[in-house]
Amino acid sequence: MPKTSTGEMPYSLVYGTNAVLPVEVGEPSLRYSHESGPRNDESRRQELDEVEEQRDMAYIRMIAQKQQAECYYNKKEKVRPLKVGDYVLKAKTQASKDLREGKLGTNWYGPYKITATSNKGPFQLETLEGKLLPNNWNITHLKYFAF
Repeated sequence: MPKTSTGEMPYSLVYGTNAVLPVEVGEPSLRYSHESGPRNDESRRQELDEVEEQRDMAYIRMIAQKQQAECYYNKKEKVRPLKVGDYVLKAKTQASKDLREGKLGTNWYGPYKITATSNKGPFQLETLEGKLLPNNWNITHLKYFAF
């Protein structure tokens, strides 16, 4: 079966021709009966000459499909980089939630101010009173907070 990404059968991309099933050899089909002798040799040479072009076109279609999927995914993503001086909220984990609050309790701590960042992405946070938090926090656990 042809692959969706390339539009070609993997066998034809590797060997330069379509596969012939043993059933077609035992009980000749129209396709098998017309390809015999010198015509078969000539069509085989032509297929081998065109196989590189066929592979290149399949590669281009595959790259285009990947770019289309990436564009669709990135269309939904809203990137807002955090920087030093921004205020953020820190996510509560299941372990740190108070069970007495129930499902209507808050899901975020904060606000906190970003005091430092490293090139890998973790942020150093401090409270509004100026007390530094003991750990660095990843951006997945933070949400931008605007006063």
